[in-house]
Amino acid sequence: MGRKLYVGNLPYSATESALSDKCAAFGTVESVKLITDRDTGQSKGFGFVEMGSDSEAQAAIDGLNGTDYEGRPMKVNEAKPQEKRSGGGGRGGYGGGGNRW
Repeated sequence: MGRKLYVGNLPYSATESALSDKCAAFGTVESVKLITDRDTGQSKGFGFVEMGSDSEAQAAIDGLNGTDYEGRPMKVNEAKPQEKRSGGGGRGGYGGGGNRW
């Protein structure tokens, strides 16, 4: 069990402070990061919370998973390790949109 949690199905109005307060009921919150859209800054509806210990993380999962957050059932589970991403812009090759040399 890791200390880092994935927290999803959050309302767009959720804040890092409010999420921290919810998790603090189960132990020490080391960090909170809500994921936002790069262009608009609006929440994407999920984030990550790092708890102080494995047992506190498990307590937060047990206590928060499926509970209501402004009409939405929160999804709380252990965060999976971040996958390595390959370089490039996702378009593959040179030029991207049909430009041929």
